[in-house]
Amino acid sequence: MADQAELAFVKSFANNLSSHPVTYADDFQQPPENSLKKIPVLPVDVPPPPERKPQVAAPAGSISITFKSAKPPKAYSLSVQPTDTILDIKRQLANEPGAPPADVQRLLLKGKALADGKLLQEYSVKDGDTVNLMVKPGFDWDPTKISAAPEVVAPTPQKPAETAADIVLLPEPAQSKTRSGHSRIPSVVLSPSPSISPSPGEKLVDIPLVLDASSIPAAPAASPPNTSYRATVSQPAFWEHLYKFLHSEFPHANDAATAWEDFFCASKGSLSVSEIAKIRDHVGMIGMAGT
Repeated sequence: MADQAELAFVKSFANNLSSHPVTYADDFQQPPENSLKKIPVLPVDVPPPPERKPQVAAPAGSISITFKSAKPPKAYSLSVQPTDTILDIKRQLANEPGAPPADVQRLLLKGKALADGKLLQEYSVKDGDTVNLMVKPGFDWDPTKISAAPEVVAPTPQKPAETAADIVLLPEPAQSKTRSGHSRIPSVVLSPSPSISPSPGEKLVDIPLVLDASSIPAAPAASPPNTSYRATVSQPAFWEHLYKFLHSEFPHANDAATAWEDFFCASKGSLSVSEIAKIRDHVGMIGMAGT
């Protein structure tokens, strides 16, 4: 009986201990023999990493495009640059025999009109594509007739208002032509207007006036365009070399890019829109709206 009572007491005491939470000290460390020898790894299938897509390089070189008109039926094939503007392409198309002028052309791609100020590479146009050609309403286009250059009509000089005296220019004997542009010295004679009748006993006399051409400043002679400067700044390689030079001079890349942009903006007056786009694509400098 005593053994059973002692066993019942031990069981009751163990149950009471198991109901109490276990509290460990702050510096408690698990014995090394109770730690796992190896961390278990679950066999979970991991998907393979996505493949890196190759970067599409900017279109370079000329592409061939066919401009086709339904009414009247006519087709033109041109070799253009992706960095050309739509307006430049229209002007190039207008030089073809029988093509309509650039200001009446309308170019459509899949029913969408192409804007004159945008570049060709901004539209999904590839080599060998066909662009629809139309003309503005009211323009009579006949491809069989080659459009001639419009005649320039000289403006008709207006008759000056009648004044008290008319100025008549009488040329003096011709002198040797100088570099200043003057070939002769004119004389001015003041003659009375025919509408003025002299009073009785009065005689009208012409008063000759000679102008001193030496006191008139000569107009500066027009200097020929600096073709060597124009040919140099239009090359993308020149701006690439300048960009590398500025990077070697400035410690910060932002300062070098700012200096390059200042030089480039100062030379935009000598460059066309297509040349500006080619330079930026070659160097890798992006501007606002492609400029």
